[in-house]
Amino acid sequence: MFIHCIFVGFKKAYKNKGYASMLLEECIEDAKNENMYGVAVVTRKGPFMVNNELFLKNSFEIVDKAVPDFQLLVKKFSKNVPTPRFKADMQKKLDSYSKGLTIIRADQCPYSVKNVKTIVETAENEYNMKPNLVNLENCKEAQESPRPFGTFCIIYNGEVIADHPISNTRFMNIMNKIKNI
Repeated sequence: MFIHCIFVGFKKAYKNKGYASMLLEECIEDAKNENMYGVAVVTRKGPFMVNNELFLKNSFEIVDKAVPDFQLLVKKFSKNVPTPRFKADMQKKLDSYSKGLTIIRADQCPYSVKNVKTIVETAENEYNMKPNLVNLENCKEAQESPRPFGTFCIIYNGEVIADHPISNTRFMNIMNKIKNI
């Protein structure tokens, strides 16, 4: 099983109550009930992504790393099952997005759905760009993403400008900086 997101809430009232651990325990039980090999997750430090503390505390191990600071963690149910890894050809896949603005996204996050709609409008109206919007429909497509966090990224002329969902304001800040270089 692969966990894309564990979201408890923004309010401090929900923090440090063990809710994330309870959600994680349910995922682990679901994976066991489905006879899966284990549970995996991609982490990193920063906004919109969970860091590794929750998973390390729950007996996950770091099995792979990718630039700039992504970690793949796994809790295997048996030592005899394959260990997942990041795909080695991510840079090659990134090269296929060398011209213009591309947004790769999945419906996995309600925030990204809303933000991407606004970012597309801003790209068209403020920067006179027609973004290539790639809507991921299934796990196979997410696995073919050019980035470790397979369900979201924004690429401009072959360079990743966002590795995780961002706001329209953040998008504009990034694009204004690029345009002024």
